[in-house]
Amino acid sequence: MTEIVCLMKTNWEKVLEATDQIIFDKKNEIKLCLVAILSRGHLLIEDVPGVGKTTLVQTLAKLLGMETSRIQFTSDLLPSDIIGNTIYDPEKKEFKFFQGPLFANLVLADELNRANPRTQSALLQAMEEGQVSSDRKTMSLPDPFFLIATQNPRHQTGTFPLPESQLDRFLLSLNLNYASPEAEMKIFKGMDPRKKMAGLFSLMSVEEIREQQDQVDNVFTSDLLIQFISKILIESRKKSDLYQALSTRTGLALTRAAKAWAFLDGRDHCLPEDVKSVAPAVLAHRLGGVDGVLDGYKKANDLLRNVEVPT
Repeated sequence: MTEIVCLMKTNWEKVLEATDQIIFDKKNEIKLCLVAILSRGHLLIEDVPGVGKTTLVQTLAKLLGMETSRIQFTSDLLPSDIIGNTIYDPEKKEFKFFQGPLFANLVLADELNRANPRTQSALLQAMEEGQVSSDRKTMSLPDPFFLIATQNPRHQTGTFPLPESQLDRFLLSLNLNYASPEAEMKIFKGMDPRKKMAGLFSLMSVEEIREQQDQVDNVFTSDLLIQFISKILIESRKKSDLYQALSTRTGLALTRAAKAWAFLDGRDHCLPEDVKSVAPAVLAHRLGGVDGVLDGYKKANDLLRNVEVPT
């Protein structure tokens, strides 16, 4: 197991380094994106326009050999615009289902909170089960299926808050934030990121990604580590006046993300530091709720300071 993990770490390091050449000064955020993919989870990015969200997704898709699609969410978007439509074929005299943009390995749901709640809810089954239903038929989505959604800060015009049921289906969330002044100057001096992406090539295949997702499942977690994760959930429930009570799904997300973080570091076992590394990103959107990811990060860090690692 250890030798396999070390080999895979090299492959993922290449992806991380190549992405860092396009998206400067964001290594931790890029690593969290890879954690989400390895954990079979989905990612929510909250930020203002123009900080590189779309560029990040397109870069990862190219490096990982994934079929990708982009959905621009607007207030008039319908569920069928995402899932697909059944249309009558007069020549064959039968109805045929035409797949929507959700049928891809990596889907960018851009400005998700600009869509109305009905359209937002069309993603719930896809995110939870990897399949969609239309006209009483259930269809599987490609494997792997990975959704990266962006949302605008809630104070911006024309946004609908994502409900807790939607937020809880994202494994991780993050803010890209503005690049540092030094990184911004490198961007201004350098080539357009889109031109840089044209020179990228696939470093992995979807078959390799599936195999390595299975490897992550086998990363060892001790009873003490599981107790630590449980204590985090219990602490949020004890102080429900300060925090949103965290669900069992949150505990599963913490476990899966910690395993993926350990895997990327070349280990076949989890440490408490792995949980601490991923916990803010796992908890932020759940604790922030309608107040947003940035507020959730503050609450997550405050919660984690009150939870000690069992000994």
